[in-house]
Amino acid sequence: MRKVELTMNEQNKYLIIKKLVESNGNKKRAAIKLGCTIRTVDRLILKYKNQGKRGFVHGNRGRTPSVAFPLDIKNKIIRLYLDEYPDANFTHFCEILREDLNIRVSDTSLNKWLRDECIISPKARKKTKKQLKMLLRSRLEASPSKKVQNDIKETLALIDEKDAHPRRPRCKYMGEMIQMDASSHEWISGQIWYLHLAVDDASGEVVGAYFDRQETLKGYYNVFYQILTNYGIPAMFYTDRRTIFEYKRKINAFDDDDTFTQFSYACHNLGVDIKTTSIAQAKGRIERLNQTFQSRLPIELRRAHITDIESANEFLRSYLKKFNDRFALRLNTTKSVFETQPSIEKINCTLAVLSPRKIDAGHSIHFHNKIYIPHRPNGTPIFLKNGTDCMVIESFDANLYVNVLDQIYVMQEVPERSSHSAEFDAPAKQKKPPKKYVPPMDHPWKRASYLNYLAKQKHRNFGANV
Repeated sequence: MRKVELTMNEQNKYLIIKKLVESNGNKKRAAIKLGCTIRTVDRLILKYKNQGKRGFVHGNRGRTPSVAFPLDIKNKIIRLYLDEYPDANFTHFCEILREDLNIRVSDTSLNKWLRDECIISPKARKKTKKQLKMLLRSRLEASPSKKVQNDIKETLALIDEKDAHPRRPRCKYMGEMIQMDASSHEWISGQIWYLHLAVDDASGEVVGAYFDRQETLKGYYNVFYQILTNYGIPAMFYTDRRTIFEYKRKINAFDDDDTFTQFSYACHNLGVDIKTTSIAQAKGRIERLNQTFQSRLPIELRRAHITDIESANEFLRSYLKKFNDRFALRLNTTKSVFETQPSIEKINCTLAVLSPRKIDAGHSIHFHNKIYIPHRPNGTPIFLKNGTDCMVIESFDANLYVNVLDQIYVMQEVPERSSHSAEFDAPAKQKKPPKKYVPPMDHPWKRASYLNYLAKQKHRNFGANV
């Protein structure tokens, strides 16, 4: 006969009823000890007489709960995680299961299943990692198999502990502070891109995102454009201390390298303050967001079969809405300190790249390995003196203009070869060229204003270094 094993509570119940029957004791006292009614005591006496010790074993012992996942589904989920999503945190993987397979499983259950396989989340806390390390080391000492020992050592090597960023209070209103940064990562297999991100400090809402192959002025201009068109003008940017945001002293007063300070000049013209820091932990909101995107976004790009940077930037438009719906806070106040959204024309003018050039002997300008001649809005070319200083203006919408002595002209490319021969080709229908749009002469495009701003930045930077 198989030995009957009871739990501590079942054993206590069995001994009380056994003593009651053998000594013909007081049922009321037994009921008080067991915390039940006399009627229940009568049922337990009947069980003891009919089944003995076995009658006190709980009826559900050894049975699979009706709400439990079938073993084959459980194994399928674990195998899917190991094969396709080992870099996903458990909460994200549960969302993928719900969206792709319509399987609803809690992250707690998934955590238990995977912990039994000695697998922890990439976002596990230090305490969890420490507990797993202790368990693995005890198994390492107890295992006689070299193969098992090597597997345990590899698992121990993969467990890494990272320091958290210090906490600080959030800002009160949306638009009060926007934290910006770019993070390099292998977003798709074999390609490292830079994701430029901006997050609102008060709500945690991602207000702009853009991929580029390096951390560039173009990347931050695209993020700024998304903020201006979708929200308005923020009060302040909080960034790291790069030349894109803060001037570093150069030898030449109007050096090409100074184009990197044009982001701060655009902010200056819109009234946006810039605060920089060389300490990553000071802007923990954006640093933590970078970790979240590095954890989630590569998996989402893989699921969407994204293979190029242009498609990835297009994908970001829909993904940001989904991400903000999931993680952004819903503030109790509707007050926002974003100023009114500027017009598209003003945005294109403000987010421009200004490059110094000189008119050559052919009355033309060399820019990005092409040759251009300044034209008036009606299409008439103008011929300027050799050596004249000018400033090429590349607006955000990719139109090219030139500022010569505070006059704006359209730049028209000079082709290498004429597209039509007046002598040998049939006469082409002469169409009157459309009048080109030339923006009004605003302060962002005045050469003197820009040079004056650079001079102030250099003086302030030089004074701080002395």
